[in-house]
Amino acid sequence: MIILPDVVSKTTEKTSCQNNQETDHTASLETRDHVEMNGDDLALSWVLASRRPEQLAKFYADLLGTKPKPGVASHHWIVPLQAQGCLQIYTPSRNRPWPASGSALAPCLQRRAKEDPLLELQAWHQHVIQLGGMSTEAPRLEAFGAECWLEDPEGQKFLLLMLKPESTETTI
Repeated sequence: MIILPDVVSKTTEKTSCQNNQETDHTASLETRDHVEMNGDDLALSWVLASRRPEQLAKFYADLLGTKPKPGVASHHWIVPLQAQGCLQIYTPSRNRPWPASGSALAPCLQRRAKEDPLLELQAWHQHVIQLGGMSTEAPRLEAFGAECWLEDPEGQKFLLLMLKPESTETTI
């Protein structure tokens, strides 16, 4: 989400995705943001449409080992990521068509294997299934490690990627 200068609040309060402690669901985008920014800085975060954003935020928070936090409205939740960034889960405007599931942009959750990428991915895959995710394919070994596509409880596709221990690649 890019907030243009003409809609940025005149207040100096800034909140990061990782440290969002606010719970006021009535605040608007004009009065606060979820990424600590200065001046003309730009930030990138993920947004994911959801019919039940709080439940889906809990799913991803459990999957990522973090805690979901309230966003800018009762239908908006933030899932802070341990490294950088955040996943924002929201209910889209009723004035716009519902985003298609499985479009070209999808979350990729990645880890580096300690030993065997396929075995570690298979265990991670089972954990996702236990959390309510749905398997769309079995984990498979690739030159860079192992990967598999799944769907979250609302049918949104996402990729699990387990890089080889010795791999210098950071993404696929």
